[in-house]
Amino acid sequence: MMRMSNNFKLVVFDLDMTLWPFRLDKHMKSPFKKERGRVVDSIGQMVSLMDDTVQSLEYVKGKDYQIGIASRIEDICGAYQLINLLEISHYFDYREIYPGCKMKHFVSLQSKSNISFKDMIFFDDDMRNTRDVSRLGVHTVHVPNGISKEYIFTVL
Repeated sequence: MMRMSNNFKLVVFDLDMTLWPFRLDKHMKSPFKKERGRVVDSIGQMVSLMDDTVQSLEYVKGKDYQIGIASRIEDICGAYQLINLLEISHYFDYREIYPGCKMKHFVSLQSKSNISFKDMIFFDDDMRNTRDVSRLGVHTVHVPNGISKEYIFTVL
């Protein structure tokens, strides 16, 4: 992957299989809690982030980009709970977490941020989502194995 010349102002991430290594609606059972320093779901499964998530978010924030989430998760409360319990909430300026088309998320992000679609970049593991969002003029990066610092350091 080669380094891009860009003027991105907003970096947007999907959640499932992008920032964390599971599909919330399929693999986990809310509510979530912290137990002995670990985050677990209601049946005791341990919850974690992708290995490079925190380092990637730190890098993006350190470059003064605004950061958003665009996720089609149905368990909206569970997603917000995990963002807080996994201690990544403070990285995000915008959150669009609800079922539906990712294009709707981006129209809302554009409206709230006043940032043009061409000045946004979106990371998602689902090719369908990256294809849909790219039609708006958003630069998209397909991350089939989730976010990695190599993607972030190379693209931004």
